[in-house]
Amino acid sequence: MRIERFSGWLIAAAAMALVACGGAPAASSPTPTADVGSGQLQGAGATFPSPYYTKAFYAYNQKYNQVSVNYQAIGSGGGIQAFTKNTVDFGASDVPMTATEIAAAGGPDTLVQIPTIIGVVAVAYNLPSVDNLKLDGTTLANIYLGTVKKWNDPSITAQNSGTNLPSTDITVVHRADSSGTSYAFTDYLSKVSPDWKTKVGAAKAPAWPAGIGGNQNAGVGQAVKTTEGAIGYVELAYVIQSQLQAAQVKNAAGKYVKPSLDGATAAASTVSGISPTNFSITNASGDKAYPIVSYSWAILRKDQTDATKGKAVVNLFKWVVTDAYNDPLVNGKTLEYAALPSETQTFALNQLKTITSGGKPILS
Repeated sequence: MRIERFSGWLIAAAAMALVACGGAPAASSPTPTADVGSGQLQGAGATFPSPYYTKAFYAYNQKYNQVSVNYQAIGSGGGIQAFTKNTVDFGASDVPMTATEIAAAGGPDTLVQIPTIIGVVAVAYNLPSVDNLKLDGTTLANIYLGTVKKWNDPSITAQNSGTNLPSTDITVVHRADSSGTSYAFTDYLSKVSPDWKTKVGAAKAPAWPAGIGGNQNAGVGQAVKTTEGAIGYVELAYVIQSQLQAAQVKNAAGKYVKPSLDGATAAASTVSGISPTNFSITNASGDKAYPIVSYSWAILRKDQTDATKGKAVVNLFKWVVTDAYNDPLVNGKTLEYAALPSETQTFALNQLKTITSGGKPILS
């Protein structure tokens, strides 16, 4: 499948340029008197939601020009490190912090983690003569284990009857940095392949058995695009941006499913009680569920020492988890992100209500 729609990404890219220059310009009809706090907020972390965050933070500045956001997409591991070092107002990760990471950041009573959006990890490939490639999880795991090395391997041809697969070597591309996207991908592989679970497991920075590394989602996407025979995993927005081919992946119901917003929504609907300790939605049941789907998370300090900026960051994320998705300047559907289910949205809002400044809740 070759995905052609990328106009939404171009809007996001334009917004990113504005944000990188110190925040978007003021809107023609801003509402500076709204009691949402103020300040230049610094955030860092996951590249997985970056196209969505870029548009959302730009739109929020247009709505409330007293709040601007400088978000650096440096990867989930980098975002957690920046939050731990207290150099940002919020961190972002596609997998919640571990107990060890939480302890290093000050302990469980010092922070909150909230889900913000749902994204799709697409399996991108570069075979110009092959559209609609189909792969099951076992074969995908074996490709990344380095045991399936050619595109005409019997395990691939058996799933692609009628397709003339070349004898081209498979170039495996993975993330070089610590990444929540890697966690989602390897979490999926661990569920469908006992060999992967035993030999590698699920991790943000696994010990990859094969392949070459690319920095961040954009780096992996670029490596796949420029290398015939390559395969890599990237957030769907980056597939759209680069007009990459994306494989259909066999789900738990035995159906080959294209990466899509509908597939993400179907997967998320199968898991209730989402929290930082119950967050995996990979390999979900259901005919329509796409199997490699993940929530993305924001990390905020529970006690905001700067009351004005604290109010700004809490109100920003209140908007992100409620109204941002359908805002005309954001429109999460254009980049194939899925909105939070209502139950998960309520969880996020309740977590935000625990954040205080001067001993008092910021949100009522």
